[in-house]
Amino acid sequence: MSRRYLFTSESVTEGHPDKICDQISDTILDTVLALDPSSRVAAEVVVNTGLVIVTGEITSTATVNFVKVIRQKIAEIGYIDPKNNGFSCDSCSVLIALDEQSSDIAQGVDQAQETREQTSDERWDAIGAGDQGLMFGFACNETPELMPLPISLAHRISYRLAGVRKSGELAYLGPDGKTQVTVEYEDGKPVGIDTILVSTQHTETIGELSSNEDVQAKIRQDLWKAVVLPAFAGLALQPSEKTRFLVNPTGKFVIGGPQGDSGLTGRKIIVDTYGGYSRHGGGAFSGKDPTKVDRSAAYACRYVAKNIVAAGLADKCEVQLSYAIGVARPTSVFVETFGTGTIDDDKLLDLINEHFELRPAGIIETFNLCGLPKERNGRFYQDVAAYGHFGRDDLDLPWEKTDKVAALKAAATERTAVGV
Repeated sequence: MSRRYLFTSESVTEGHPDKICDQISDTILDTVLALDPSSRVAAEVVVNTGLVIVTGEITSTATVNFVKVIRQKIAEIGYIDPKNNGFSCDSCSVLIALDEQSSDIAQGVDQAQETREQTSDERWDAIGAGDQGLMFGFACNETPELMPLPISLAHRISYRLAGVRKSGELAYLGPDGKTQVTVEYEDGKPVGIDTILVSTQHTETIGELSSNEDVQAKIRQDLWKAVVLPAFAGLALQPSEKTRFLVNPTGKFVIGGPQGDSGLTGRKIIVDTYGGYSRHGGGAFSGKDPTKVDRSAAYACRYVAKNIVAAGLADKCEVQLSYAIGVARPTSVFVETFGTGTIDDDKLLDLINEHFELRPAGIIETFNLCGLPKERNGRFYQDVAAYGHFGRDDLDLPWEKTDKVAALKAAATERTAVGV
C-alpha cells in the first residue's frame, strides 16, 4: 500500500541570535588555529541586547584581540546600526571569560590510551578522543548534494534571504530570519512542496509604504520572486498552486536579533545537520577544535555515508560512531541503509572499516582540520557556522568529497563476485 506523509525541516539566517553565537565561536576557532594549529579550543558565546559574552577554555600560544575579532564578525553579519537592530558591532559590550583546558582532559588527548599502554605504535593512535559521545552522519539521493530535500530547501531559502539583503536588492530586510519547508513524500520519495514558511526581520516602513498591511504584502511579493523561486533553480521538484506560502505569520517582524531574543552557541544542532531527517548524537559543532569528536567524527560520518550513496551502494545511508575520552579507536561503528543497500549492511560495515580512517588523528589528517584556516586566509569553520555543515556546494569542504567512490565500488563488486 502506498504511504504518503509530510516532513518538515527548518533553517535560520546568519543574523539569528543562536547563529551569531555559532559564528563568533567558530571565528575565534579559525583565528586561534591560524596562529597555532595545535590549539585546543572550546569557545561558547551568549548574546543579548547590547551584550556578547565569551566563555569556555582555550589553550594556545596564539595572542588574539578577541574583542576586535568579535566586532568584525558582528559587522560582517550585518549588525551595524543600533537604531534599527538594538545590537551593533560598535556599541555592544563584549565580555571575555576564558580558561585553559583541564589538564586531566589534555593528558588523554595528547596521548591516547593505546600509546600509554603501548598496545600500538601507529601514528594515528597517538591522539585520544577529546570526549566520549556518539555521532551520526547521513546521505541520501534526494538532492544533487546527497542531502534530504527539506533541509536543503530550507537552507537555500535562508542563504538567498541573506544574499538579497546584503546585495541591496531587498535592503529593507534585517539580518534575523527563519525558514521552514514541508515536503510531501510518497513511499519515501519527495513528490511535492506542501508549505514554505519565511519569517524575516524588516524595517518598519518600506519606501512610501507605512501601513503594516502594505508592508507585509510587499514583503510577501518580493520574497516569492527574489528569494523562493531562485532557491528552487535547478531542482526537478517545484512549488505548485497547492503550495502554501506563509510570510511573517505573527504579522510583523521589526524587532529581531539579540534585541528580540538571546542567543547561545550550539542551540541549532538540527539546523546544522540534517533537519531532523536523520538521528543526531546531541553534540554541537561550533567553537570546538577538531580533537573534539563531536565535530570531527560527525564530519567523518557524513564523509562515509556520502561516499556510500555516491557509489550507488545505497539510496540512503546513516553511519554512527562512538568514542571514549582519551581512546583513539571508536568504541563502535554502525551503518544502516534502511533496506536500500545493494549489499548487506554487515558487508558494508566491513568496507567502512577497510577504507575509512576513523581515529581522531586520522580524521584530522584526512581533512586537514587544523591547517585549513591558513589555506583559506584564516577562514574555514566560521563559513560552515551558518546554512549547514553538510551539503555545501558553495564551499570546498573535505568531508563532502566523494573520492572513495571508485574504491568502494571495486571492493563491493569483488565481495559480491566471491560471495564474501
